[in-house]
Amino acid sequence: MRVLVTRPAHSGERTAQRLRELGHEPLLLPLTRPIHDAAAARRGLETTTGAIAITSAEAVRTLQSLDDSLTPHLSRRLFAVGEATAEEARKLGFRSVTASSGSGRELAELIAANNTGGLVYLTGLPRAEAFETRLAELGRQFSVAECYRMESIALDPGTVATFLMRNPPDAVLFYSRQTAANFFQIPQVESLLLQLPKIRLICLSNTVAEAVPSLLSTALEISPMPDEKSLLSLL
Repeated sequence: MRVLVTRPAHSGERTAQRLRELGHEPLLLPLTRPIHDAAAARRGLETTTGAIAITSAEAVRTLQSLDDSLTPHLSRRLFAVGEATAEEARKLGFRSVTASSGSGRELAELIAANNTGGLVYLTGLPRAEAFETRLAELGRQFSVAECYRMESIALDPGTVATFLMRNPPDAVLFYSRQTAANFFQIPQVESLLLQLPKIRLICLSNTVAEAVPSLLSTALEISPMPDEKSLLSLL
């Protein structure tokens, strides 16, 4: 099966390897790229002493550039959405890492159930609001350090059209609402996909699926859990 991966290049290459191991042919079309702000991450850590929360591996990649200044913080408890992001944090050297099995909302509930003291949320722009909203509902105090942003990549519509028609995918994977929105804002993409009656649009969550045009709703599939293993299980 030919599978179009719309993730940023670093994450997309990792997904491509997993697809190859499953016997699929990955097609890479990055729609965003991360811009890391190591200084913001450093300030967020140095002005807090409690637990750390992350909802994306991009936050971990920002921390990689801190080098020795990260060392004093590796003993702090870290909470992450998904085992894949948690594993990235462990590889970086964090010694007490807890992963939620679901969404940001579930991560907030996991943190609230633990006596974590102060909390700093290392995050980026744009981002979903579910994690912060749920923390506030649960009465938890936290600070936010915006340490990266996802920048849209401008693609030539003609190049994308040729890409889709010359080597049409059987499925398209969407990991974030922003990425899905960017994809369908490319001129002619919606009409081109309507010409592929067997196309499958596979989204990581209901929130991501909201960006898929209603005319393509019959092609829409949503992962049973918001993690890559569950997403790829649909292929």
